[in-house]
Amino acid sequence: CLGTSILTDSDSFQDVVVKIERPTYHKPFLGGFKNRITGVEFHNAGSQTIPKTRPDKGIQLFCRETQTVFEKNKPQQTKNTTSTQMTKIGLYVSNMTDKLVSPGKYLTAEEYHKRRLEAVIVLQTYFRRWHAINVVQNLREEKRLRLAWEAQEELRRKKEKEEKLRREHERRLNPKTKEDFELLYHALQLWKQEETERINRTLTGAERKAAFCGLLEQEAQLIASIGRHKLNADEENQQKATLRFLAKCAQPKRWKAYDGKITEMDTQYTLRARELFEIYRSISMNDIPKDERIDVLLTLRRTVKEHECKLTWEIVELIDREVDLMSREVKECNLEGLRKRICTLFLQYIKTPKFNPEVARILKVPPDPLKLYKNVNFCHSCENYLPSTEFPVPANSRTIGRCRLCCKLDNEARQREAFLKHKLILENLRKSEADYQDDAKIVFLVQ
Repeated sequence: CLGTSILTDSDSFQDVVVKIERPTYHKPFLGGFKNRITGVEFHNAGSQTIPKTRPDKGIQLFCRETQTVFEKNKPQQTKNTTSTQMTKIGLYVSNMTDKLVSPGKYLTAEEYHKRRLEAVIVLQTYFRRWHAINVVQNLREEKRLRLAWEAQEELRRKKEKEEKLRREHERRLNPKTKEDFELLYHALQLWKQEETERINRTLTGAERKAAFCGLLEQEAQLIASIGRHKLNADEENQQKATLRFLAKCAQPKRWKAYDGKITEMDTQYTLRARELFEIYRSISMNDIPKDERIDVLLTLRRTVKEHECKLTWEIVELIDREVDLMSREVKECNLEGLRKRICTLFLQYIKTPKFNPEVARILKVPPDPLKLYKNVNFCHSCENYLPSTEFPVPANSRTIGRCRLCCKLDNEARQREAFLKHKLILENLRKSEADYQDDAKIVFLVQ
């Protein structure tokens, strides 16, 4: 509200209250003009009526109708007035080039759709025939491939069986591994049972006792023969295990990169291990010329002379002795024991972490005895302290029993069971389960 006074008479004034209504919306600018001299702006008049507001729909709307002009092109053909000349009295028009058009048979909608249906049926008939021929050919090809695969699989099984029999026969003739000797002891037990049954079935009295004595002597001879094979195999396996152990020490560090490539890196310790491995392999070789043997011995002497201790002194003394004996033309057969002593002492030199640091991470028995205390168990059968890996732990066992060597010795002496077949069955089962690729891991937990 605003108060103001107005003149009522010539000398009197009256106060009047003037109410000013403020607009509820901003007045739109509809144009106008400006006085250039005074600078006063004059706007075009606008309606004071409040425009009708649209209800709020909750979403933001945009309209392009007032901003976009839609154009449409439509061609038009203008009329062209023509005339036709007809024959009349006094005018002749030739009809030689005219063409007579006669209406054909009228085709109804039902007849048209009937013809299309018949054509569709013919097309479907030929298509289904072609599809059936393809299906039959595919079935015939699948049958041929299946029969060929079955024949190949049967041939493969036959070859595997023959190879298995040949390998088992070779294992019995030249046993090398623990499973080979298990097979021999198992075959010995089967033979003993058959002979015992035959003697009990055919003989009685003193003849039976004599037959049992002869059977016992034959069994003792066979066990002794198996023992001799076992000694030879143990010696050969020990030499192979030693070379494998030294080769593992001499391997460079390897890791796989992000692109799948293998990166190898040699360190000063792996190079040292490789040098010692090459020397040991040269020292353990037989039937090499005399001058080459002397060169290898001198190389070994220079290598072990880098460290002064009792072991290196013994190796140097044995090397000097062999060189002296070779200079005196001593026979090779008389030097075998001396050479074995040099190989044994040099192997002991290689397995010492002080001389070959790389060997420390591969030794079963760590150089620090404190690391063994939490991982050592006592075998009550052989009364030895062995690492926990030397004890088989069954699934239903709560205590640690005998070590693997005692279990193996007890099996050879009494039961003489062979677990090779069960091992092969389990390996085939694991392989078939892995081929399914269903991420099942329960079969790999079966022992």
